[in-house]
Amino acid sequence: MNDIDPRTKIVQVLILSTLGLIYNDISVLSLILFAAIVIALINNVNLISTLVKLKRLLKIIVLIALIQSLLTNAGAPVLKIGSLTILTDYGILRALEFILRMVIIIISAAIITTSSSREIIQGLIQWHCPYEIAFMVSVAIRFLPIFKEEMTDMVTAIQLRGIELKKVKLNKKIQVYKYILTPITINSVTKAKELAAAMEMRGFRAYPERTSCMVLKMRAVDYIIIVLSIAAALLLLAQSHSPIYLFLTSHKLGIRCE
Repeated sequence: MNDIDPRTKIVQVLILSTLGLIYNDISVLSLILFAAIVIALINNVNLISTLVKLKRLLKIIVLIALIQSLLTNAGAPVLKIGSLTILTDYGILRALEFILRMVIIIISAAIITTSSSREIIQGLIQWHCPYEIAFMVSVAIRFLPIFKEEMTDMVTAIQLRGIELKKVKLNKKIQVYKYILTPITINSVTKAKELAAAMEMRGFRAYPERTSCMVLKMRAVDYIIIVLSIAAALLLLAQSHSPIYLFLTSHKLGIRCE
């Protein structure tokens, strides 16, 4: 369903990401994650390829969740060394919530990648988003592959000089990454200045209104998807604020609901 209007996908992404951020209950987050997976598959997102590409980010997310669980003292002890509590059930729950929340955001972001950056920008413009903001989003999207390529080139150059980053100690590795990031930052600033000069030369913001060769038109299926998505989100919000749901979640966390 790549023929869905990019604005419809933006609405879905915003709803999924927002719901994933405001809820702390594992059962609700699991439901949101399931919905995100279904929507991603409908939009022909290759989830396995996406997760493989982001495996380093996923490792960092798991590491942060682990640290968070170890630093949480609330709840019943699960792992203790003598009188020292290492891990609690509440810490495990918080770690799982964090992982689910991050995976929801990642999968939601993958949905929007099924549309080209030009379509996304045109959708924002037709939503009466200021062209300057839409252009900044477009530039950010287009510059990400360039930054990745430059980062890869710098790491390759370091390795060609006989430095194996995996074998370097932590304090030395920080210094090596400083040498890598410094020229990348300088190149980014230089390219930003060159882009700004080119924009001024081509009359950027010279006219109050702009025309575009691409015009997006939402179909009936787009309106149906948006209405159903908003209705499902409102239903979930209404259900989560019901007395029964509040009693169950507060009882699960050991908190008395007043």
